Amino acid sequence: MKKWSTQFKKWFADVSNIPEDVVLGVPRITLIGQFRLSIENYQNVLAFSKTELKLMLNEGELHISGEDFVLETILEKEIVLQGRVNDVRFVNN
Repeated sequence: MKKWSTQFKKWFADVSNIPEDVVLGVPRITLIGQFRLSIENYQNVLAFSKTELKLMLNEGELHISGEDFVLETILEKEIVLQGRVNDVRFVNN
């Protein structure tokens, strides 16, 4: 059933011209070089330090590691991270 629902949502995004990430509720991740990362559609900040950012997603978590992290922007649905990004990983529950 879940596979059918996902396929329907993808089809709906195509025919309605609504971005797929909005319809599916998945994160949109934009990495500019190795020093600026923007994440949209996250649920919650789980952990933050100068070397780590962990975010709760609709399905699972997003783990980012690196150096000298600073949160440039933190909004309800978007977060912008500055610093040297070394690793971006999806962790499924």
